[in-house]
Amino acid sequence: MTDRDRAAVSGIVLAGGGSTRFGRDKLRASVDGSPLLERAIRGVAAVATDVVVVVALGDRRAVPSGGVAIRTVHDHEADGGPLVGLVAGLEAVAEPLAIVVAGDMPDLRATVLELLIRTLVHADDGIAAIALESRGRLEPLPVAVRTGVASSSAARLVADGERSLRGLFERLPTRMIEEGAWRPLDPESATLRDIDTPSDLEGRA
Repeated sequence: MTDRDRAAVSGIVLAGGGSTRFGRDKLRASVDGSPLLERAIRGVAAVATDVVVVVALGDRRAVPSGGVAIRTVHDHEADGGPLVGLVAGLEAVAEPLAIVVAGDMPDLRATVLELLIRTLVHADDGIAAIALESRGRLEPLPVAVRTGVASSSAARLVADGERSLRGLFERLPTRMIEEGAWRPLDPESATLRDIDTPSDLEGRA
């Protein structure tokens, strides 16, 4: 990705979840020697120069960023879910395009994120989001979005009571990259890997 492309892209890391299934703060758990959240931040920073991390309402702890320059914003409500976090992140970003990931995704591949961004750059103006297809369905994260239209659409949905990212992409003009187009860049589908329970970290701490 060229410097020009990077300068036009913000990164949003959604890190406000409660780690309920994990039993403790999973985003600070060690994965291959680094905090899980740090790995996600470094993953998105590989393709974006403006990085915003969305943390839980009232969370004032330092964010492990591994030296990456970040800005931290807070969810607008407690336990609001990823769509609420996305609204906060979109309100804070500086660029017209954003790549959105979850804080529990330790193995993001820059080549796949670049493909999402590049596809959105070259898409018709009516397309507001680019997502990955996996096993015939849309994966809500990672995703590339046009900041303005995604922000207004997400805010309206939250006001109407919606809380899921899938709800947003059912309404936002979204195109999927077919699995056969992105899997050669990531044969093990590592980009989609997330950490939900301690067993997901077995052999990696």
